[in-house]
Amino acid sequence: MDPRPFDAVLLVSFGGPERPEDVVPFLENVTSGRGIPRERLAEVGQHYMLFGGTSPINELNLELLDSLRKDFADHGLDLPIYWGNRNWDPYLRDAARQMEADGITHAACFVTSAYASYSGCRQYREDLFDATIGVDLKLSRLRHYFNHPGFVGPLTEATRAGLAHQPGSHVIFVTHSIPDSMNEASGGPGVKAYEHQHQQVASLVADAAGADGWSLAYCSRSGSPHMPWLEPDINDHLRDLKADGVDSVVVVPIGFVSDHMEVIYDLDTEASATAKELGMAYERVDTPGTHPDFIAMVRDLVLERAAVERGEVPARKTVGDLGPSHDTCAVDCCLNARAHLPTIA
Repeated sequence: MDPRPFDAVLLVSFGGPERPEDVVPFLENVTSGRGIPRERLAEVGQHYMLFGGTSPINELNLELLDSLRKDFADHGLDLPIYWGNRNWDPYLRDAARQMEADGITHAACFVTSAYASYSGCRQYREDLFDATIGVDLKLSRLRHYFNHPGFVGPLTEATRAGLAHQPGSHVIFVTHSIPDSMNEASGGPGVKAYEHQHQQVASLVADAAGADGWSLAYCSRSGSPHMPWLEPDINDHLRDLKADGVDSVVVVPIGFVSDHMEVIYDLDTEASATAKELGMAYERVDTPGTHPDFIAMVRDLVLERAAVERGEVPARKTVGDLGPSHDTCAVDCCLNARAHLPTIA
């Protein structure tokens, strides 16, 4: 339980609105610099209005914080845990200033995004760099954990439970779609780490859960219809499966650590309605959330990276054949297609 040289942990997340009047300003933050008209943002914001104009993400992060703090205390890990978002209050820059005021010098950053991509990693690292401008604070991002047993295990457990409830169902693993060009750049030019990492997790979970058949689909596409994005969309995929004679599906949101808006709207609302229209049995399984194994994983990643920072060679827990992700990223990893901005790590 030696966390040196870290003297804090920073929970880094996307953020989300908590009131109807926050929805469009939040979406303006998310899409800053892309020139999307306010009218279009208001249209997208109607998804939030179905849930009272709020996203579940901040409440879920508070639950995650509580679970992490209890786990750290129960295991004698004496590290304060802070929280900052990229796109809404509490912002990363405010968290950085608070840590500096509290005397923190070096924090380990746990990002609520398990996979490599510009939007899932490098953009967070850009914003973390920006948050430390003028602040005497070092931040170190913990490695990707898509293939850590603390992430794969809860997904497997949930998938197994879904199949027990609907035996013989086809399993659809779902993640956030991204532009083809972003997938190409993920992990380095031409590596396609985003796609390969999801395929690895889907295969591991399907095998361990005893799935008879499975596939990978995507949700939450946004942006120009002329730009190629990863496909198939979950709704189109449901129609194709129905045409192939599939009548029952178990949907596993492997791209998300908790029930974000993409889960409760894209899967629980939109895709569920598509399945009902097609006459298909449909069950969406749990995300890792605050599963004890997922919480223990965060502690494990902090201590692993602390040992690396001290010059040690710790054991790194992974499943599958892709091995543990890097601690620091190559300069050309997950490049920003619009600008070259400084990053941490």
